[in-house]
Amino acid sequence: MSEKLAPFAGLTLAALAAAIAWGATALAGDRCEAVGAMGASIAIRDQRKNVIGAIEDGSAIIVQRYGEDDHGRPWAYVASPGGKRFGWLYREFIRCS
Repeated sequence: MSEKLAPFAGLTLAALAAAIAWGATALAGDRCEAVGAMGASIAIRDQRKNVIGAIEDGSAIIVQRYGEDDHGRPWAYVASPGGKRFGWLYREFIRCS
């Protein structure tokens, strides 16, 4: 490798390692709980943020992946512990231990 490109090789490998680590975290299947405001149901949304259902406060969920919307707000795609897909839940309403 040429000496001019050597510094960029380390940066590229670091970026690749970070991407792999983030992907592993996002797909880890975190077991969590949906937490809302004083027992209220929490809206489940599709990719366009349309409400497609609700989940009860305190329900067990599995985070399948994490993401952000176009305004940088954190969301998580969640499913039931049995594997039934729900949809997107605002990250503020998720508690993982």
